[in-house]
Amino acid sequence: MTPRTRVLVVDDDPSMANLLEEGLRRRGFEVVGCNSGEDALSRLSQASFDVLVTDLRMRGMDGLALCTRAVERDADLPVIVLTAFGSIDTAVAAMRAGAYDFATKPVQLDALALAITRAADHRALRAEVSRLRDEIERGRAFGALIGESPTILRVRELLARLANADINVLVTGESGTGKEVVARLLHERGARAKGPFVALNVAAMPESLLESELFGHARGAFTDAHAARTGLFEQAHGGTLFLDEIGEMPLGIQPKLLRVLEDRMVRPLGATRELSVDVRIIAATNRDLQTAIEERRFREDLYFRLEGVSVELPPLRARGSDIVLLAQHFLIDAARRTNKPALTLSLKAAERLLGYPWPGNVRELRNCIERALALTRDAEVGVDDLPERIRDHVASHVVVAAEDPSELVSMEEVERRYVLRVLEAVAGNRTAAAGILGFDRKTLYRKLVAYGVEPRG
Repeated sequence: MTPRTRVLVVDDDPSMANLLEEGLRRRGFEVVGCNSGEDALSRLSQASFDVLVTDLRMRGMDGLALCTRAVERDADLPVIVLTAFGSIDTAVAAMRAGAYDFATKPVQLDALALAITRAADHRALRAEVSRLRDEIERGRAFGALIGESPTILRVRELLARLANADINVLVTGESGTGKEVVARLLHERGARAKGPFVALNVAAMPESLLESELFGHARGAFTDAHAARTGLFEQAHGGTLFLDEIGEMPLGIQPKLLRVLEDRMVRPLGATRELSVDVRIIAATNRDLQTAIEERRFREDLYFRLEGVSVELPPLRARGSDIVLLAQHFLIDAARRTNKPALTLSLKAAERLLGYPWPGNVRELRNCIERALALTRDAEVGVDDLPERIRDHVASHVVVAAEDPSELVSMEEVERRYVLRVLEAVAGNRTAAAGILGFDRKTLYRKLVAYGVEPRG
């Protein structure tokens, strides 16, 4: 059901206000009436209206003053001014005050209803144009995540919705898929863009230093703590803290991180006071955290705190022709940085890129293209400029049939080969493999134990 147009009618003559209200209600509008400009401004601050209809000559605040104040509050609110003094000067004054239209008294209700409908349609059109403009800008903003495949378009749409949502985000995906790119885009396109972006690779930090790095320490907190240190949480105050490889977080530090996420308070090592921190957490991992939870290597409560919303980045091999788009982008970028002319890919080189599984994902593709640009002597990058592993790659297949009957295998063996092939394709992620195979995780685990892939518990 289409919502009715909401109209605020203002006239200091109660009988005229009532006449307008009743006449417009009979014509299908939802009408609220009041008898002064001051009352109208109060109602506009408390509720939303599609059109404002006001008399020009009123005691106290007149219609032009009300129009000016109302449009200052909401530039998209159409105002129709009613006047018994239908002159060009009156019309010009009303338009200068921001009015959408004006009508003369005595009011013809059918004509006024038509003017209100046009004004409401105009407001709706402006709102739609504004919405589309915002969507275009959001699309441009996340265009740094290059690609036109359905999977990457869905990721971009999700990022556009998340940018200004002050919620923790967990970015998952294989190594090299662009998780830090996503984290930086969310920060730079969001409400915290003016705040700091602080990044930490958890896997690269020794456990003995990690706690101090995150939370800071006071002078003398431990041996060699000759000066106080500001932790990353405090450094990221008002901005974003990106925790890469969160799946490598040592168990001993996980409850301390959980407490900070819950309380938004940090106590540096050796300090006697706590500090309030306002930080958005974006975490990333290439690990299967569900498996880590089952194996008691990662706390489930911390996982749920980090996973406000999950963003899963697809592997490059699942992005189809995005591989060629990215390769061309990297060619242009590398040429610009090295002051070389921008080259193109030959058709055969593009075919080789599309047929390679890219275990290192986007990072591997970038390195491949930069190497090719450095080595090529031609006007385009050819097959011979690609690394040998890509030139000579032959796609692997699971053989389940053969011409020679002696090579045929049982259904059990077919299943074993296929399960292991799927597991290989998703880089060992058992949650993803179970989803593809249609198993629950426990069933997959039992099969892997039977295949000798998992140790018996």
